[in-house]
Amino acid sequence: MPAHSEPESGGPAGSGSSTAQGAQTAVAVQQTAGADPYFPEHGDPRYRVHRYELALDYRPGPNRLSGTARINAIAGRAPLAEFVLNLGDFKIGRVRVDGRQPHYTHRGGRLRVRPAKPVRAGAAFTVEVHWSGNPKPVNSPWGGLGWEELEDGALVASQPIGAPSWYPCNDRPADKASYQISITTPSAYAVVAGGRLLTRTTKASTTTWVYEQSAPTSSYLVGLSIGKYQTVLLGDPGLGGVPQHGHIPAHLLPEFSRDFARQPQMMELFQELFGPYPFDEYAVVVTEEELDVPVEAQGLSLFGANHVDGARGSERLVAHELAHQWFGNSVSIADWRHIWLNEGFAKYAEWLWSERSGGRTAQQLAAAAHRLLVSLPQDLRLADPGRKSMFDDRLYERGGLVLHAVRCALGDIAFFRMLRAWGQLHRGGTVTTAAFASHVARFATEPVDELFEAWVYGAALPPLPGAPTRAAG
Repeated sequence: MPAHSEPESGGPAGSGSSTAQGAQTAVAVQQTAGADPYFPEHGDPRYRVHRYELALDYRPGPNRLSGTARINAIAGRAPLAEFVLNLGDFKIGRVRVDGRQPHYTHRGGRLRVRPAKPVRAGAAFTVEVHWSGNPKPVNSPWGGLGWEELEDGALVASQPIGAPSWYPCNDRPADKASYQISITTPSAYAVVAGGRLLTRTTKASTTTWVYEQSAPTSSYLVGLSIGKYQTVLLGDPGLGGVPQHGHIPAHLLPEFSRDFARQPQMMELFQELFGPYPFDEYAVVVTEEELDVPVEAQGLSLFGANHVDGARGSERLVAHELAHQWFGNSVSIADWRHIWLNEGFAKYAEWLWSERSGGRTAQQLAAAAHRLLVSLPQDLRLADPGRKSMFDDRLYERGGLVLHAVRCALGDIAFFRMLRAWGQLHRGGTVTTAAFASHVARFATEPVDELFEAWVYGAALPPLPGAPTRAAG
């Protein structure tokens, strides 16, 4: 399942004016973009959500979920006579718009709401939805996505369209909102979500966990895991460091302690190369069960027991998931055509970590990726790979090669300056391939149009880029 990011086959598969500009970019994209070309039934571009407040009750035994959502939203440039939320096969108990009962229908994963009175263009409005049932994954070309019932607990793996499997949402990556999530479960279980844990309250046999994610978050990046975990601190968050925690089954702690031992060093390196970590803290979860691939979420990554071997066998994936916090999560794509901006950047971060931690250099890893791609069909265009190929191994490897080609063209000093500016300028916002090409051009001394035409817009594989010219700075 592509609930995240890197395939196992075919190789390693703030504040300030710049932040405000990124937020303005996000609003502009949300207001002007139409339906997602890959998933037109997901998301409604006629409005945008500012905040979700979710109150959930989950019982693992019967896999029973009930919830209330309070959704604060803003209408687009036209009056809103109706709007759509994506929500799976649940029983709807109540729907309100600004406190009034609307007309609504719910079928095919779409909750279509017609307010009693149309919402004025540009006006704020509030939607309340009560739902209950047995959560199940959303069907997709890659299998079930979203809520996954485990042998003893549950996890959420939503990329790209699994979020409606457990809560009503405007399910499009450009519609980013803040979240408060309250989850009540039997007290034997721990709940881990992306964001800051505000409170944990136990009453009788249940415990309620309340998390706040204040940073703008795409619906598919709302992460959640329910299980029996031991919590450990990774590194020292003192002196302004980023708090990092691991949540793992107790019997896997010895292996985990070695496999994730260098994550704090990764965090330091990526802050040096990419800019400050964009969220308040970072958590990793290891489930009791095996997962095909790690699961990407905002401020949170989930790994399977198979990714913990005590020999750092999956360390490249640890780096890949951490890098997504900058590229994919903080800086998000406007629609799914641009997914290489998530995966190519995270792939290149694997190579940078290897290079800086005593492993193979980025040039050596680029050469290996190039040899692999030479042997495969050359009919994939990164700028618009098509829905069938958006999780193709080639997209990851070629995306990494694009970054390497840009690095070779700019030189290391300009390249890393460009990367840091990209993350800061669009922090909390959304981006496109064209925006990245324009951004790179501002840091180049020579035109980069041909580079992007060959590597990103063309299908034939260009020659391997040469070695970078200067040390990172």
